[in-house]
Amino acid sequence: MTPAPAPHPASSKPLPDNAQVLRVAIPVVLSGLSTPLIGLIDTAAVGQLGDAKYIGAVALGALIFTFLYWAFGFLRMGTTGLTAQAHGAENGAEIRACLGRALFIALAAGCGLILLQLPLEFAAFTLVGAEADAEALARTYFDIRIWSAPFALANFALLGWFIGLQRMRTALALQLFLNGMNAGLDALFVFVFEMGVAGIAYGTLIAEISAALAGLFLAVRVLKSVPGGWNLAALKDKAALTRTIAVNRDIMIRTLLLLFAFAFFTAQSAGHGNEVLAANTILMQFVSFAAYFLDGFAFAAEALVGEALGAKRREAFARAVKLSTLWAAGISLLLSAGFALSGPFFIALLTTAEPVRALAGTYLVWAAILPIASVWCYQLDGIFIGATRTGEMRNAAIFSLSVFLACWWLFQPLGNHGLWAAFTLFALMRALSLAVYYPRLAAQSAGAAADLRGF
Repeated sequence: MTPAPAPHPASSKPLPDNAQVLRVAIPVVLSGLSTPLIGLIDTAAVGQLGDAKYIGAVALGALIFTFLYWAFGFLRMGTTGLTAQAHGAENGAEIRACLGRALFIALAAGCGLILLQLPLEFAAFTLVGAEADAEALARTYFDIRIWSAPFALANFALLGWFIGLQRMRTALALQLFLNGMNAGLDALFVFVFEMGVAGIAYGTLIAEISAALAGLFLAVRVLKSVPGGWNLAALKDKAALTRTIAVNRDIMIRTLLLLFAFAFFTAQSAGHGNEVLAANTILMQFVSFAAYFLDGFAFAAEALVGEALGAKRREAFARAVKLSTLWAAGISLLLSAGFALSGPFFIALLTTAEPVRALAGTYLVWAAILPIASVWCYQLDGIFIGATRTGEMRNAAIFSLSVFLACWWLFQPLGNHGLWAAFTLFALMRALSLAVYYPRLAAQSAGAAADLRGF
């Protein structure tokens, strides 16, 4: 009689529960909510200088880096999925290799951005456009902050690695350290040393470098509790490298397509006039606020799904999907109800311009609908990232962007309502196109992950 195979050690672990989902999600939400405070502090700091050009320069410079670094978001997402699977498989060598490969990519990409800073700066300021005095200050900001690129991208990789290991308190502490140091240095350099826009840039530069070094220190401490040691063969494994490159490539394509969709929405808003643009910008703050909460449960899905697939535990996979999605759906309902009921109050806080208030109130219904409409694409993104099924995510982004553009064209007679309707359908199509792939992923959940134990 052929003996039954020995169970994988991870099979004895308890199934995911509500407490575990919340332990992963809540720190992510808190970390996300801390991020807008930096922009607020930066704006408040330069706002004391008495000239709108300083505020415009910092906003413009920060916007360029936001878009530039968003393209490298794969370093966070791809690292989370790959690390979570290695964690589930209890493969210490691969856990280390995931970190090593991600940091190498961050270093190479960051150095590449520094080397290409002149053409990047030219392209960015050509596309954005600004008044001469604000642009000159924004260029100063760019010229200083670009030198932190390798460290900023390393922070993405480290954050993804900690999330993949479900070290959420460590990830939260690192983000709070980054944001807190950034805020403190900005205030010091502007208010005490009177360095103006350059002070804001230097504050961010030093904070990003310090956070990367702190993250590396914390990673070394975490690795002391991970069995095994560094394995050069695992780090250079051709199959693992190919998989890492493919995962990151697909996520990068998907991210750029989403970035285009948001940029297109803003551009079309501007086409309806300054007041509509202002109203849409205010309502997008509601959408961004909701994203901080929905992202938390999507991150929980990434970590728990990746761990389940790494351990080849079908029941754990199903449980992780169910619980994280139920929490996310409940939160989305609360957010939608909150926006519908309190939206006019917050619109009034964000602007004193009566025409803008009136327009934002007219289109508030779309901001209230979007949490319920978009929660499904957030969750499916998290599930597919955890499963490292990024080819499907890339295909879904291509399809949903095509639908968005087609609907925008068809709905033009509806004006700004048509633009919001097309954008809402974009979120729904992102979810629907991934949902088509989901049954196959669920059916293969016991063996879909690569056999990381064999690396």
